[in-house]
Amino acid sequence: MSEAETAQKSYMQIATTENDGKYLTFQLAEEGYGIGILKVREIIGMLPVTPVPQTPSFLKGVINLRGQVIPVVDLRLKFGLPEEEYTERTSIIVVEVKGLANNIPIGIVVDTVSEVINIQAHEIEPAPAFGSTIDINFILGMAKTNDGVKILLNIDYVLSAEELGAM
Repeated sequence: MSEAETAQKSYMQIATTENDGKYLTFQLAEEGYGIGILKVREIIGMLPVTPVPQTPSFLKGVINLRGQVIPVVDLRLKFGLPEEEYTERTSIIVVEVKGLANNIPIGIVVDTVSEVINIQAHEIEPAPAFGSTIDINFILGMAKTNDGVKILLNIDYVLSAEELGAM
C-alpha cells in the first residue's frame, strides 16, 4: 500500500469514527436517511406553510412555531426527487444548521420519520465517489444497518451558504 493510500485510509478511519453516534432516521422516496440527533431540535407534523415569493421551489415557505418564524425546505425537491402529496405521515424535522453568523433553525419536510438508531464507526463507510461533477459534501457516510443502507446527511451542507443567506 502506498503512502497516499495509507494516509487516505487513516483519514477515512478518523472521519467515520467522528461520525458514530445516534441518528434520527427517516424516509424519502423509499430511501433511508439519517441526521445526527444533536442537530435535531424537534419533530412535528405538517403545519400550514406560508409561501414566500421569489424563493427556490424546494423552499416551501415558512411556519410559525411557537412565535418563531422558521423556513421550511422540502428535501424531496432539494434532492431532485418527484414532488409527492403530503400525508398524515409526512413530518417536519426542525434542525439547527450552521449559518454565516449563527445557528439557524430550519424545518425539513420528510415522507416519514422512522426511529433513532445508534450507529457505530465500523458500520459507516465513506460516500462513494461519483466523479468530480457531483458534489457529495452533504453526505457524511453510508451506514450499513439491518434494514439496508442509510445515507447519513451532513445537514449543514445540504443547503449552501447562499441559500441560507437568501432565507
